[in-house]
Amino acid sequence: MTAVLEIEGLRKTYRSRKRGVRHALDGFDMRVEAGQVHGFLGPNGSGKTTTLRTLLGLIRPNGGRMALLGQELPRALPAVAGQVGAIVESPQFFPHFSARDTLGLLAQAGELPRQRVDEVLELVGLRDRAGERVKTYSLGMKQRLAVASALLKNPKLLILDEPANGLDPGGIREMRSLMRDLAAAGMTVVLSSHILGEIQLICDSVTIISLGRRVAYGPVDEVLAAHSQGAVRVRLEAVTDLPQAADTLSRAGVRVTTEADHLMLAGVDKPATVSRLLAERGLYVSELTPVAVDLESVFLELTATAPVPGQHRQVDQSTKVEGGWGA
Repeated sequence: MTAVLEIEGLRKTYRSRKRGVRHALDGFDMRVEAGQVHGFLGPNGSGKTTTLRTLLGLIRPNGGRMALLGQELPRALPAVAGQVGAIVESPQFFPHFSARDTLGLLAQAGELPRQRVDEVLELVGLRDRAGERVKTYSLGMKQRLAVASALLKNPKLLILDEPANGLDPGGIREMRSLMRDLAAAGMTVVLSSHILGEIQLICDSVTIISLGRRVAYGPVDEVLAAHSQGAVRVRLEAVTDLPQAADTLSRAGVRVTTEADHLMLAGVDKPATVSRLLAERGLYVSELTPVAVDLESVFLELTATAPVPGQHRQVDQSTKVEGGWGA
């Protein structure tokens, strides 16, 4: 597949008298294929916004390589900027302008056809409120307007930072449908969000960043499978048998957590061996259920084990790119 976005060994370092040297990006890698909805995930301070701002030419990196739509940055940024729509952090609008006036000015500045304004207002569900002043809009409506502004150019690549911020459940569902429809029409979408359940539903692939480095990457189902850890829930015919069952499985090398009415097991390659081990001891299973891991638990696992923020780390030489941008 064709890569729409490529980042290799990206580095950004900040220096201050109080905090010393801080590696906002420390050899970060990322790749997004054409036509995908790609989730870009990380806790606050992980380097997500720094990455997006660097891609868009708003921050100068200290090293590494970046490319958009097959062209190297920053040299090709003027050529590709018209094919990229982006919302990074909270967008600001003139409060006394209407949504239609706001988008009309942006369309005029970008030499875009006026009918595109009504098209994007329809796409984001603001057509009926387009004549009202932006200052009367809720946070969710302002987010819809921001997405509309990013769609004006009908870009090949759409980068959205927390587009569901302030939306109610119905609005989140509509945004999910919009992202899928855009991808089905050939647009590539990079989506940064803290609503991990939505990311799992909507995205084809994900990149997880922690402390400036990539800690997971790939199709969503493969990332989940790689961190499933063979979790299994076991219930017995008699709750009083739980302690003996836990002891039996622990002796067999299974990691066991005892709950009020069941056992949670980890590291089980073949669940059928659990029932066999217990049956040999006269302990009979009433439920044996593999537990599917979700993106939230994987995210918390990966980002919780990262080094302490602010800790100095050397750049991994296997991912360091020579000849990158100068400081």
